[in-house]
Amino acid sequence: MNRLNKTWAETRTTVNGWLMLPCAVSAEAMAAHGWDSLTIDMQHGLIGYSEMLRMLSAIDRTQVVPLVRVPSLESGIIGKALDAGALGVICPMINTAQQAAAFVRAMRYAPQGGRSFGPVRPVMRYGSGYVASANEDCLAIAQVETAEALRNLESILAVDGLDVAYVGPSDLALDMGYTPAFDTEEPELLAAFEQIVETANRHGVVAAMHCGSPAYARRMSEMGFRFLTIGSDVGFLLDGAARSLQAFHGSDEMGKSFR
Repeated sequence: MNRLNKTWAETRTTVNGWLMLPCAVSAEAMAAHGWDSLTIDMQHGLIGYSEMLRMLSAIDRTQVVPLVRVPSLESGIIGKALDAGALGVICPMINTAQQAAAFVRAMRYAPQGGRSFGPVRPVMRYGSGYVASANEDCLAIAQVETAEALRNLESILAVDGLDVAYVGPSDLALDMGYTPAFDTEEPELLAAFEQIVETANRHGVVAAMHCGSPAYARRMSEMGFRFLTIGSDVGFLLDGAARSLQAFHGSDEMGKSFR
């Protein structure tokens, strides 16, 4: 079911889009443009469960892999995202190995985990084989975005069943005393990114980075990140509006986009 696993097994990089608007039409429009995956953001996005379900249905019309970022490490929310049809969950603020283990447990059916059984929509969408392959196909994606997580990186990434270490650059910058932003040039943060890639590679975990621009994403790919988010629906909308108005007014006064 999950094409990301196949791509990573071939050591190729995947490109992820980000959805923050509670709209199935905008999700469908994004899905039509060839992303490897799209993430529905229920943490900082403006999206509730009902909107998430409609957005997943819109994405399912394409070959794009549907992911969901949940608001927090809570097994019920994680289970509902999976039962709605997500093939991976991004969980924020994983700071310890204990939290990583709890996250993986919420993602997996017994005996590997404690996910409650009731995959009504996934069985309709993916067929009866879903149950047998769900533990392998549903990706556990832990966000590494604090100084505490960096200190515990070895033990976090050693947790069996964790698939991806996803850098949250803004929160990590903020927690390390820098201005929260994408596409940082701070040497200490760049060194942290390299540490995450190196540690992830040793543990057989895919390293992921949230980027604000294609150029920075290419740079992170060269650093070794194999799962790269580039921009968001909100950012693309604001950037397009700003460029149009700038072209008309001949001015750069419209401000920066929220990516």
